[in-house]
Amino acid sequence: MNRKAPTLKDIANELGLSISTVSRALQNHPGIAEETITKVKKVAKRFDYFPDSIAKNLKTNASRTIGVIVPEIKHDFFSSAIDGMEDLAYKHGFTIIVSKSNEDYNREVLNTHNMLSNRVAGIVASVSQTTQDGDHFRRFLRRGIPVVLFDRVLDNLDVSKVIVDDYEGAFKATKHLIEMGYRRISHLAGPTYLSIARERLRGYREALAKHNIEFDEKIVIHGTLEERSGAIGIKTLFELSDPPDAIFAINDPVAVGAHKEVIAMGLNIPDDIGITGFSNNPITELIDPPLTTIDQHGYKMGQEAIQILMDELNTIMEERKKFTRIVETTLIVRESTQRQIK
Repeated sequence: MNRKAPTLKDIANELGLSISTVSRALQNHPGIAEETITKVKKVAKRFDYFPDSIAKNLKTNASRTIGVIVPEIKHDFFSSAIDGMEDLAYKHGFTIIVSKSNEDYNREVLNTHNMLSNRVAGIVASVSQTTQDGDHFRRFLRRGIPVVLFDRVLDNLDVSKVIVDDYEGAFKATKHLIEMGYRRISHLAGPTYLSIARERLRGYREALAKHNIEFDEKIVIHGTLEERSGAIGIKTLFELSDPPDAIFAINDPVAVGAHKEVIAMGLNIPDDIGITGFSNNPITELIDPPLTTIDQHGYKMGQEAIQILMDELNTIMEERKKFTRIVETTLIVRESTQRQIK
């Protein structure tokens, strides 16, 4: 049988105090004697008492909890971003609760319903790769609850956003491949409705154009953002009569999938084919050969998103300004592209 959670009334009965006195003592109210505060906290600790934050939110219409929704946690970029969020939120006296959509729109919508039920103070989210509509986030906005999107954002949702310069990162990755002597460079792209996919494709195309390399639509393979998409892309590309000599993948999971498939085919990286990713996940240093990638600074993005949310929470709803903050990327060169220039 479950043991009933201790209440303020239990502590009050133990000490012969009123419930209101116990409540104020636990909040260090200046009108309560220090001796009483000490006694109340001692009994609360012995009873293993914790305040009911939801009940408190109902009474005060305030919350010290931030809801965070991400597509997945196993992706190191999102884990790093969550670390950044949690560290900064804690400094501001907030805690975070994290839900994952598993790259599913319907589950993402359910996550937002749960966040509303928990009366979160605000939402920080990165949308799933199947999300094209933001009505579930507008429910928060109608209630005056701020929303900040990061990394994967919705262009048609009027909220503040934190993104990396996806165009610039893709341009740098493609330019690096060209400088290493690769000329037939494929792009394993993402879904066209995702802004990050569109911007990375644009950066790739413009880097080719700037170096007078003709764009070939046959070697741009649109898929998902998952590892298996990289393997599928490589199989498709090597069925062509003129397969590529380099790959720029939309993210590290796709690049890792491509990397594994190339090795399984008996090809050499980087001599037969060069590969770059995007994210700088820890696994990119561990595979052989290590993967060249673009660092999008997940921890910093997480902190930027929380800081924007804090600023909005400290501003009345009518005066909240929506803007997009762009985090610069860094090219990380490793052995997967370091072939001898011919």
